[in-house]
Amino acid sequence: MTTTVEAPQIVDGLPAEDYHADRTSISSSGLRALLNPGCPAQFKYDRDHPQAPKREFDLGHAAHLLVLGEGPELEVIDFPDWRKKDAQIQRDEAYLADKIPLLTKDHDMVQAMAEAIRHHPVAGPLFTPGTGLAEQSLFWTDPRTGVRCRCRPDWMPHRGDGRLVVVDYKTAKAIDEAALQRAVYERGYHAQAAHYLDGVKALGLHGDQEPAFVFVFQAKTAPYLVHLVELDFPALALGAARNERALRTYAECERTGIWHGFNDRITYLPLPPWAEKRDQEEYL
Repeated sequence: MTTTVEAPQIVDGLPAEDYHADRTSISSSGLRALLNPGCPAQFKYDRDHPQAPKREFDLGHAAHLLVLGEGPELEVIDFPDWRKKDAQIQRDEAYLADKIPLLTKDHDMVQAMAEAIRHHPVAGPLFTPGTGLAEQSLFWTDPRTGVRCRCRPDWMPHRGDGRLVVVDYKTAKAIDEAALQRAVYERGYHAQAAHYLDGVKALGLHGDQEPAFVFVFQAKTAPYLVHLVELDFPALALGAARNERALRTYAECERTGIWHGFNDRITYLPLPPWAEKRDQEEYL
């Protein structure tokens, strides 16, 4: 289903599947897919041939539901693993009913993760039920390119008289500072933060103060530690620059109908900078 929304506009209650299927706008993940290591041709193919949600994301979706209070219903499957046929049948029936199937041990884990969030001195109050809104769909038009954009913040606490904080909740294997630095850059989270901040500012949700974007990272192993992160100005500026390149690429592809691949000629390809050093070390 494609939803036509005149930007700028907030759409409450828009189902996630309708949000992701929208073809009149582009999201942060779409913008990131247009640039290296992706390309416009791959982006267009993936958009025209959407894949079913990957099952490895089920735990993350379940954690989002328990922390944010928004998302598909959970279906607990009382088996130790998915090897038995009965477990597989119940799992597939849950998917058909638009539910997230979880083994009992996995359900216990996401419950413990949500409990760890609630007891965190900063994340707990931040996600207090009734103090904010989860997964609102925001649509606006980029003034430089005329491209319609969208984002869906995980959580936005009610402003009151203070600074608007846009919150994004992510689960991860490692949440130490070095691991998060790599993840933010490699997965384009700095571009995501800049895109979402553009959205809330385009809609005037921030009032007269500059809005903040805070990541709440949580480890997927006990004791399910939490690490809150706000990116510095250079990181957000780098993300905004990537978004601008992607928006201009998207606008040009839409204008011409040409969704190019990686190149149209042979690439002269050197080895990575570390290759010679590694070979030298191997033969010393």
